[in-house]
Amino acid sequence: MKREMRTVVYDEELKIEAYRFEGLIQPFPNHFHEYYVIGFIESGERALSCKNKEYTIRKGNTVLFNPGDNHACVQSDGGVLDYRGFHVSKSVMKNLAEEITGSRELPVFSENVIFDEEVTCHLCPLHELIMKGSCSFGKEEGFLFLLSLLIRRYGQAPEECVMEWCDEVERACSFMEAHFAEHICLEQICRHVGLSKSTLLRSFTRQKGITPYRYLENVRIGEAKKLLEQGVMPVEAAMRTGFSDQSHFSNYFNRYIGVAPGVYREIFTGRKSGYAGEESAAGRKSGRAGEESVVGRKSGYAKEEKVHEK
Repeated sequence: MKREMRTVVYDEELKIEAYRFEGLIQPFPNHFHEYYVIGFIESGERALSCKNKEYTIRKGNTVLFNPGDNHACVQSDGGVLDYRGFHVSKSVMKNLAEEITGSRELPVFSENVIFDEEVTCHLCPLHELIMKGSCSFGKEEGFLFLLSLLIRRYGQAPEECVMEWCDEVERACSFMEAHFAEHICLEQICRHVGLSKSTLLRSFTRQKGITPYRYLENVRIGEAKKLLEQGVMPVEAAMRTGFSDQSHFSNYFNRYIGVAPGVYREIFTGRKSGYAGEESAAGRKSGRAGEESVVGRKSGYAKEEKVHEK
């Protein structure tokens, strides 16, 4: 079977993350991100669930996830996935949206799965430039062309929330975002927003497409990413974001982000993590046959972690 390789590059000029997964078989559970995801399927077929809709994504499809769009996917063809994509923060998107549209309103992509050859013609060459660490003018130009095309064809104005208990659900989100580092329970959230447990669970899941607990875990992962980017050790990041232990944190991080916390940290620091149970980029874990490569870079810094071969 094809060797699995995961490559993550942070581009300091564009301030975005570029991901490349080759030979991937890992499923991703229902989750969301605080940033935009623009991804391209190079090969393989997956069953995708996004905002309570079911899709089959395959070679040539582009996926567009807005911040907060819940989604999950699993391989459906018995093979592996080859994928490349970008993670774009809301602050970067807001600045670019103003440059493209004249408004600082965050765009909302109306479709989550598209097949658009013109988008592909902009996305793939741009991704290659970032992977190669290019500092050319064409990289920024390509990024602007790509986002201009996506916003023009698939962008829409944010919709006002008119669902029942909308304010209460938003207050529940704000409460979890403010207290993510603490041990909080469903009863506390319900008391804060003034709803019964059953009403909150039903309304929250209908509006967000995800349960309150899963929302909290996603918030914690998002905050942990910020700490790791600042060079905080994974074990400390786990403690500061409310995870019960290192193993729990590492498992969740890998399931949602696709790489281990220490690997993600090294993309930004270039230093070995020293995280118990997780080897440095140059290290090798024992007890597994073969090798899997995980590569991360930032501004010309390259590293490789060997784990195992599928």
